Amino acid sequence: MVTGILLSVAIVAGVGILIGLLLGIASNKLHVEVDEKEVAVLAALPGNNCGGCGFPGCSGLAAAIAKGEAPVGQCPVGGEPVAKVIAGIMGVEAGDEARKVAFVHCCGDADSASVKYEYYGAMDCRVIDQVPGGGPKTCEFGCLGGGTCVSVCPFDAIHVVNGIAVVDREVCKACGKCVAICPRHLITLIPYDAVQVVTCSSKDKGPVVMKACKTGCIGCGICAKNCPAGAVTVENNVAVIDHEKCTHCGLCAEKCPKKVIRKEIV
Repeated sequence: MVTGILLSVAIVAGVGILIGLLLGIASNKLHVEVDEKEVAVLAALPGNNCGGCGFPGCSGLAAAIAKGEAPVGQCPVGGEPVAKVIAGIMGVEAGDEARKVAFVHCCGDADSASVKYEYYGAMDCRVIDQVPGGGPKTCEFGCLGGGTCVSVCPFDAIHVVNGIAVVDREVCKACGKCVAICPRHLITLIPYDAVQVVTCSSKDKGPVVMKACKTGCIGCGICAKNCPAGAVTVENNVAVIDHEKCTHCGLCAEKCPKKVIRKEIV
């Protein structure tokens, strides 16, 4: 009886030792070298995995930075503070990473934009844009108000207010998801400190715009003529501001007859 028990214990112990040896050999054979810089960079990233950097999550970005395939300031969520930490890990200069925010170039809300019919379908801008007439609004370039951008924002920084999408610049991390999903390409990333902004994207000529929206750009060019820095141009019948040239003098907003160019509160 005792001999049987001892034999069982010996067999179990032997099997355990054998498995341990096999696992040890396998561990050595299958061992993957870990890049310490990649691990450190990943730890420095915010961990949102939003994809705004263009890589599949923070781990993908960390690997790219460690290999020198992406700049240290690639993370839009972490911004300058994270860029400086990663620069220290990589032993490079961080540079100046200007903060950006998303902006919706449309002010054709329910009080300003005229409509052709009432819409009762799916509240998805990609669907609304494909219905007859390109949606219920007369303007074929304006915000559809379906909230598709809202649904993809991981930071709750964008909401539909009175029929158009509005970005909370203090919450926005410039991940770019709303920019990518908008079927009418109304959302762009602009500098956080941009003062003057164009709130229209209509490429129609003035008379057509005025029938469709009370606050649309008519492409008159008065803004461009009055800009001393040459930062404002009219392209495809709509004003465009080059924020790198803009000196924030405010003349374009002051002279705009339709008040399409407005001053942001920074």
